[in-house]
Amino acid sequence: MKIAHKKPDSDVVQTIKEHAYATAKTAEQFSLEELKQINYCMGLLHDIGKYQPSFQDRINGAKNIKVEHSVCGAIEAGKLFGNNPAVLMMQYCIAGHHSGIPDGGVQSDTQNDSSLYGRLKRESLSEDYSDYKAEITIKQPDISGLANYMQKCPQCRKDMECFIEAFAFITRYCFSCLTDADSVDTAYFCSGRKDVELRSDFKTCLDKINQKLASFRPETVLQKSRSVLQKQVYDKVSIDSEIYLMNMPTGSGKTICSMKFALVRAIKTGKKRIIYVIPYNSIIDQTVDEFEKTFGESAQILRHQSSFCIDDTDKDEDYRQHLKNVTENWNAQIIVTTSVQFFESVYANKRNRLRKLHNMADSIIIFDEAHLMPVEYIKPCLRAVSYITRLLNSEAVFLTATMPDFDSLIKKYALNDSQITDLITDRSLFGNFKKGQFINLGEISEEELLSQASSKPSSLIVVNKRSTAAKLYKMLPDNKYKKYHLSTYMTAYDRKRVIDSIKKDLAQLYKDYPALDNLPEDRHIVVISTSLIEAGVDLDFFTVYRELSGLDSILQAGGRCNREGKRQDGIISIFRFNRLQEGIKENITRSLTESYTDISSPECIEEYYRRIYDLNDEKIREQTIAKDVSKINSIPFAEYAEKFRLIKHRTVSVAVECNDESRELISQLRYCGFADHKKLRKYCFTIYEYELKKLIEQGVVKEYGGIWCLENKDYYDPDKGISLEARDYYL
Repeated sequence: MKIAHKKPDSDVVQTIKEHAYATAKTAEQFSLEELKQINYCMGLLHDIGKYQPSFQDRINGAKNIKVEHSVCGAIEAGKLFGNNPAVLMMQYCIAGHHSGIPDGGVQSDTQNDSSLYGRLKRESLSEDYSDYKAEITIKQPDISGLANYMQKCPQCRKDMECFIEAFAFITRYCFSCLTDADSVDTAYFCSGRKDVELRSDFKTCLDKINQKLASFRPETVLQKSRSVLQKQVYDKVSIDSEIYLMNMPTGSGKTICSMKFALVRAIKTGKKRIIYVIPYNSIIDQTVDEFEKTFGESAQILRHQSSFCIDDTDKDEDYRQHLKNVTENWNAQIIVTTSVQFFESVYANKRNRLRKLHNMADSIIIFDEAHLMPVEYIKPCLRAVSYITRLLNSEAVFLTATMPDFDSLIKKYALNDSQITDLITDRSLFGNFKKGQFINLGEISEEELLSQASSKPSSLIVVNKRSTAAKLYKMLPDNKYKKYHLSTYMTAYDRKRVIDSIKKDLAQLYKDYPALDNLPEDRHIVVISTSLIEAGVDLDFFTVYRELSGLDSILQAGGRCNREGKRQDGIISIFRFNRLQEGIKENITRSLTESYTDISSPECIEEYYRRIYDLNDEKIREQTIAKDVSKINSIPFAEYAEKFRLIKHRTVSVAVECNDESRELISQLRYCGFADHKKLRKYCFTIYEYELKKLIEQGVVKEYGGIWCLENKDYYDPDKGISLEARDYYL
């Protein structure tokens, strides 16, 4: 009896044969029809290296024995089935099923190299593992299945870059099926429990959305326009397509509209899950809260973001492990995640990131604020969407108020025959969502900006940097106006507290002074914020000041001015402090303000994106795993995964004591090593890794159970957020 796994401190074992057949069967179940035989065969072969005598010695207690078992199955696949693309795909997956899909490498690589070429030369280092033949029967898989599968992308027949990209994508998909099956079976052996899918009742969820929408009674022109635009979307819900474009202005109810569309499509086409992809960590909470309030117990929503990955809602270790597995493989029917998690998972090479890829199949995937896909990585992002929709039987919805010409971009940088449907074809009502006039103030001093803003009944100042927001807030005199500050340097708890206070003050101001004249100075409201206020925050200001940035950001900020369109004189002022700090986006925006009388017009938005992508075309074309690769044997899976980073500077969440609940949660972390992450998340602020390093050097943060906690409360102010240096004290 050859052993694959042994329970710690126990004589209970799982044989290699048991594990191989269970993994093969599960990988086959995970797989799309055309690849089932390949995935089943990989499941049988992946652990045959454990038949080596040294591995059996190690698992039976012998110490200081290092045994490489993964490469044996890859070598055996070549011996059994020869040299062809399907076998190469199996070799990539099997050889890397623990350490990650390796780079293909070059023929001259030696057995000391970590590339696939190098690993396949390690046969002389392996012991005899042929005993597997007495227990495991390996049949020739249908190799033609892969070739037929790739025919779904006709472009691959004449475009080598497309062929290499598609082959790499399918390899990662098969790796996902194999490693998730391996992990699921191993976890079941160790715990005796199978992970249960987080379930949602799509039909009941749809009924609840319809009830919510039916409760709205459109009265104003804007509200009636909102209903007409949403009807355009619903009228096209029966059209089958790969990618849908949902271009809807700020304030038109995009979130609920897109979710209703996704639910109807999922029910109609039998899709297994809905994945909602959001660009910012800061707005995931409010999106999930909105869905949870709407759906109630009809949906078990998995939230997966980069700062906290596991929603620990119970102290039971088995349950926490279950949620860890669900987060890694997305075994849920409704998932809300970030763009970073989504795209970096697609291009990953490690099993803990790639396990979820096979569960992106048969899905409706909504990309909220789709225009925020990083320009530099627009090609791999669009290719990922094209392959997921074409090869994995999914559908994508691109949702934004400032829509680039995605039809042209997809056909230029991804699949040129993609099926794309524009859900909003009549844009004649877009003008009804225009809340005010955009004017360019040019360069202005900080003092003049604050003077102008504080003279208005209510004003919002949006700046590009958190440090700028903190500085301007400090410059405003205390107790003269109602002043507020918002940034991700503050915890979500404090941001919500501040936003609630702003809403209350604004509502009372408009109630007490409907005409907004003859206001006492101490009733003026000034809010200074970073761009976090531009998405998903429902606030209505008399006027908005936006620091020069990309046109999309400026238009989003403008959506906070005269939000319900009740006034005719809304003004959104664009300003800059220092022209020397302008980048490409700022330069283009400034140029457009000089060329267009209305920068919110569809024509101006289209020209903005055209210039952005044209100026970056050379850089965009370079961002592909197929760059400098002429054959599928040499794909740099590991190298590309390491370099593929949508955000240059990583952020980290740090927990801080804000009230009794947060103190209790952090105390649990300190003394038990874990706490309820879902509750703790709202007591965290976000900083860059290099900023965390500064706090570590000052000795004011410590890590408990994988979560950083602020130990010195002098560094945190509830209204300003974290300071990288402690406050000064005078004796």
